[in-house]
Amino acid sequence: MTIAAILKDKALKDKGDIQALTPDSTVADAVALLTEKRIGAAPVLDGGRMVGIFSERDVIHCLQSDGASALQRRIGDVMTTAVKSIGPNESAIGALSLMTQRRIRHLPVIDGEALVGFVSIGDLVKYRIDRIEADAAAMREYIQSA
Repeated sequence: MTIAAILKDKALKDKGDIQALTPDSTVADAVALLTEKRIGAAPVLDGGRMVGIFSERDVIHCLQSDGASALQRRIGDVMTTAVKSIGPNESAIGALSLMTQRRIRHLPVIDGEALVGFVSIGDLVKYRIDRIEADAAAMREYIQSA
């Protein structure tokens, strides 16, 4: 299964919306978005181009270094800029492997220069569980019909 297929499944549930921030958003804006949408990270877009990611971990780092005043900081000043991404034709297993090796939980999906999706480790684990359950059901059906 490719990342594109997972994004297609997600689009049916989420209407394909990518929740994003801008470099001029504040940490408080980001916290509100992450809380409201119940997500752990969001891509940071500048003029449609992805320039970073802001995650729960970034919030923690900001609070540790600046205390409550961190909430007024610009996302562009505190976001993660060394972003790993994946293409839509990559395999789900390859994405899981990359996330495990790099100890990250979110991957932007980039096609050319365009951000076409954003997958979390939860999305990929859900895909794996769904596949395992479908395979088990097919095997049970096969055994019962034999």
